[in-house]
Amino acid sequence: MKVIVTGGTGFIGSHLVEELLLQGYSVTCLVRSTSNLQWIEGYPVSLVQGDCLRVETLKDLLCDCNYVFHLAGLTKAQKMQDFYCTNVTGTENLLEAVCKYVGDLKRFVHVSTLAVAGPCTDGIPVCVDMQPAPVSDYGKSKLQGERAVLAYKDRLPITIVRPPAVYGPRDRDLFYVFKMIHQGIFPYWGKSYYSLIYVDDLVKGIVATIKTDKTIGGTYYLSDLQVHTNADMADAIAQELGCHYIKLRIPKSVMPVFASLTGRLMKKSIINPDKIKELSHPYWLCNCEEAIRDFEFEPKVKLKDGIRWTANWYKIHKWL
Repeated sequence: MKVIVTGGTGFIGSHLVEELLLQGYSVTCLVRSTSNLQWIEGYPVSLVQGDCLRVETLKDLLCDCNYVFHLAGLTKAQKMQDFYCTNVTGTENLLEAVCKYVGDLKRFVHVSTLAVAGPCTDGIPVCVDMQPAPVSDYGKSKLQGERAVLAYKDRLPITIVRPPAVYGPRDRDLFYVFKMIHQGIFPYWGKSYYSLIYVDDLVKGIVATIKTDKTIGGTYYLSDLQVHTNADMADAIAQELGCHYIKLRIPKSVMPVFASLTGRLMKKSIINPDKIKELSHPYWLCNCEEAIRDFEFEPKVKLKDGIRWTANWYKIHKWL
């Protein structure tokens, strides 16, 4: 079976490519001339140059494919409109090209985000049937991207996956948290509660969605089924790094200024003005009951183990 992956050179995408190859799929990745191929070099993967913002470049990519996993997207941007250009227009273009060029599509899997739903205000994990209420431009753009996918549900067998915060080897977002704790500082603006998932569990769950027709037309949250506090995460990281940290207490009123300064010092930091719109809310939890019901989703990795493996990877690759 021929599988197309967009965003296959990124953190989650490269792990998905590995999982698909392990399961015997023939994988082709859409790449741009500027794409960094380091995470998929050496793997038996076909590469096709193109861009989701240019429909005419997608014909060769989609020829004879059976499955499309759409992960390409923008998580951080200097300009608000960049989110919508990539996460909405790029998705619309890919869907248009799939309808035009693919004759026997078995599934279009769109990897979205918990940011689409927004935070839960009462501490009760969000469910797929709740009305989305994104608080960031990233979340709003991904919601529009989902709506673009759903507009094709009568023409294409679609599935949407919404992961919460994802961590693991190669991740550069939570890496900055590891880095700050390694330096003895943990930014803290009050107790917060999160759903998390280790990247291996996520990609196995993503692939599992195409193994049953029950998931056609469905939207699914995937997490490790636990609730984690920011203190849990910080303590687990500090333990694996063998260090101590102090909490740098930041009033919520100062968070936008802190994010702006951090964004200037670390261009790709997870702490940036748009992300602060999410981090200022204390509850980011999701309910995975539909995934458990429809394709027997069962995450294996506990936080302590996942943090250990991630920390070791950072050390081995001299990121820390």
